[in-house]
Amino acid sequence: MEAGLAQIREEVLRRNPGETEFFQAVDEVFNSLGPVMKRHPEYVEHGILRRMVEPERQITFRVPWVDDKGVVKINRGFRVQFNSALGPYKGGIRFHPSVYLGIMKFLGFEQVFKNALTGMPIGGGKGGADFNPSGRSEGEIMRFCQSFITELYRHIGEHTDVPAGDIGVGTREIGFMFGQYRRITNRFEAGAFTGKGVSWGGSLVRPEATGNGVVMFANQMLKTIGTTLDGATVTVSGSGNVAINAINYATSLGATVLTASDSSGYVVDEQGIDIELLRQIKITERARISEYAERRERAHFVSDGSIWEVPVDVAIPCATQNELSGDDAATLVMNGVKAVAEGANMPSTHQAINTFREAGVLFGPGKAANAGGVATSALEMQQNASRDTWSFDYTHSRLEENMEDIHDRCIATAEDFGHPGDYVIGANIAGFLKVADAMIAQGVV
Repeated sequence: MEAGLAQIREEVLRRNPGETEFFQAVDEVFNSLGPVMKRHPEYVEHGILRRMVEPERQITFRVPWVDDKGVVKINRGFRVQFNSALGPYKGGIRFHPSVYLGIMKFLGFEQVFKNALTGMPIGGGKGGADFNPSGRSEGEIMRFCQSFITELYRHIGEHTDVPAGDIGVGTREIGFMFGQYRRITNRFEAGAFTGKGVSWGGSLVRPEATGNGVVMFANQMLKTIGTTLDGATVTVSGSGNVAINAINYATSLGATVLTASDSSGYVVDEQGIDIELLRQIKITERARISEYAERRERAHFVSDGSIWEVPVDVAIPCATQNELSGDDAATLVMNGVKAVAEGANMPSTHQAINTFREAGVLFGPGKAANAGGVATSALEMQQNASRDTWSFDYTHSRLEENMEDIHDRCIATAEDFGHPGDYVIGANIAGFLKVADAMIAQGVV
């Protein structure tokens, strides 16, 4: 690593103790920037890197609420507004017990580059709370969302910071938060949130966008080696919104998706995952993935081992960060995987990424491959600003154009900086250049 980069990297490690996910995200980007620093010394002169790794604003607050038994509960809420050089902060809200400041900073930092790659005028941020919605009643979730936004409302808005959903936060939760925001501000400011219900300003494609987008990106990668998803076997991890839509869209393109998973294990269905049965079990019934194997002939459930042991042509991790280890990557490579596209945020460890790259496996990092969600959120913001509605087909075609453009920009940038075919370097440098140039143009702020 170039000396100047290494020095700032050590500063990040020293100033953010214990925030392992954040440091991992910074490290992954810094490992790509050597060629940029040699060509553009002005980025060092303007202190771009030191400014870029420090959030513009970090907001931490308590969230008091009352459960159905009348017991007062306290959670901790966060919003990390990382970089607004390209536009208002944009990023989801996550409700999960694992949420802490380091997770929010990691996600916000990744969001800066992801949003830049879309070409849309949006900055990067992320938020959430260490609240677990699992097992909570709708009334409890509503009260929590209302308390959460009672504090956060003063920090967001269509020209300031535009939240969306993430793990534990879907259309229902966005509705509760938007309703409280509207109540407090006395404004129907549709552009203050994305991921809304279609009847009150949402995009028709937003629920499908991240899952469909990662499949589009994987298909574009395969085209560079003269093939497509048609006829390919695919492993998808997870069984939430992103995973279900990735499975559905990959199947529509002719792939056979063999797996789905949750925290209890994974199922293998050699006939291809039955998407309607999966939706019924995971969305409607909110049951365990093992139920799928019990109802589907010839499918089987695995409670231990690794989902990445299943031999496939394409792997799409859609569950959570660091779910795919170096050993998992070695197994996939040994079994002949051709391409890996990240549907979650940073689901592959450094060791896994290095294993794929060294083996010549096509690897699409999350900041590029799963950018479809935020790209469609930006389209939702456009619709809201013009008070317009778009058809599903039109919005989906815009998403497809955007994912193809992101893919091509990664390829072109990697080629330009001497690393042809390396999507990691291409994505990191392309996103960095766009943000860095905007920061220089706007002065030291």
